[in-house]
Amino acid sequence: MSEYRVGIIGCGRPHKTEGSTGYGQAHRHMLGYQASPEARLVAVADIVEENARAFQEQYGAEKSYTDYREMLEKERLDVVSICTWPHLHAPMVCDAAEAGVRAIFCEKPMATTFGDAKRMVTTCEKTGALLAFCHQRRFNPVFRKAKEILKSGAIGELRRLEASCSNLFDWGTHWFDMLFYYNDETPVEWVIGQIDIRDTRPVFGAPCEGQGLSHFKYRNGVRGLMITGYEADLGASNRLIGTDGVIEVGVAGGPDLRVWTKGSAGWETVPVEGGLHGSDGFRLGVLDLLDALKTGREPELSGRRAFQATELIFATYESSRRRGRVDLPLEIEDSPLQEMLDQA
Repeated sequence: MSEYRVGIIGCGRPHKTEGSTGYGQAHRHMLGYQASPEARLVAVADIVEENARAFQEQYGAEKSYTDYREMLEKERLDVVSICTWPHLHAPMVCDAAEAGVRAIFCEKPMATTFGDAKRMVTTCEKTGALLAFCHQRRFNPVFRKAKEILKSGAIGELRRLEASCSNLFDWGTHWFDMLFYYNDETPVEWVIGQIDIRDTRPVFGAPCEGQGLSHFKYRNGVRGLMITGYEADLGASNRLIGTDGVIEVGVAGGPDLRVWTKGSAGWETVPVEGGLHGSDGFRLGVLDLLDALKTGREPELSGRRAFQATELIFATYESSRRRGRVDLPLEIEDSPLQEMLDQA
């Protein structure tokens, strides 16, 4: 049996504990490594030495570091989880790939500029490192059941996908990714969108718009719609609209999943366990990446798939900056949102 030498970058504190500044995602990633008989936590790194040592003690890592580059240089790691804020993802992913790490599981969103997102993907392609991002909801039974119902033909041919949330970047990356999941990863042709920078606020150090609207077309003709921010309420987190019915996921004040099919008298609740925000997706995401490393297949949460969602985020920003439609692939390097904020 192969043994994978694992390292963690960005230990943090467990969510809602003293001194925590986020969700303690490294502790959630550990659910997967602990579940694998092939993974061994070798080293951890955090700029706060106290956090690194606490994580080392809790999970039995052999060494702890305050400089992740030193860890990469000394430890010959096979797998690395990166659980830091978004502006740090690109340099850390690229450094890990160039150090010979074979698989990288990074937190989302990908990066704070589109150029950095591209650099992460191309660097891993060049070095042969598997790259995955934590869009863990792909493993959630509610979303999987919604896709199962769609593929059964219960609502006919898919026509439109809709989603709503607080912002395009931090939360929207999940929903853009889920819409690609429902539509079998079909690429997008064009995006037209608008953002309002009033009430912009930082989330994990990255600016997020006050309101946003993204309308886009997939190559198979399906349309997509995302609304965000102030009064962004579609009545459900996700909506799948077909020629013969509708599926809703995360109904406001209602069930996690319901469907209205042709000829039915009304909405039918579909019982699914687990809720919308369970933590088991983290465990399954890590295990899937380890299996992909062993078998040579693409991970479910691959960098390629995450990049499609990221492209929609920055294309929506760019459409707002241009005041017009943006045809993909997107050819920019910066963050249009940040540039608009700098000029405001």
